Amino acid sequence: MTSLAWLLPAALSLGLLGLGAFLWALRDGQFEDLEGAGWRAIEDGEPLNAAAAQSAGGEAAGGNTQEQAHGKF
Repeated sequence: MTSLAWLLPAALSLGLLGLGAFLWALRDGQFEDLEGAGWRAIEDGEPLNAAAAQSAGGEAAGGNTQEQAHGKF
């Protein structure tokens, strides 16, 4: 019986926390573009940030080049 005294409030608080997180994500627009995320996952091109870093020279943008990643400085 004693375990129910803390299990029931713990379960209710976790449920309310999950509901609050879901409503926050819903209000923030996380579920607006469900199809676009799937297409971005299978897209062949590089992400825009990686392409911008390559055009900026790589090192200036803070990205590692392949030579740096393999230990060839």
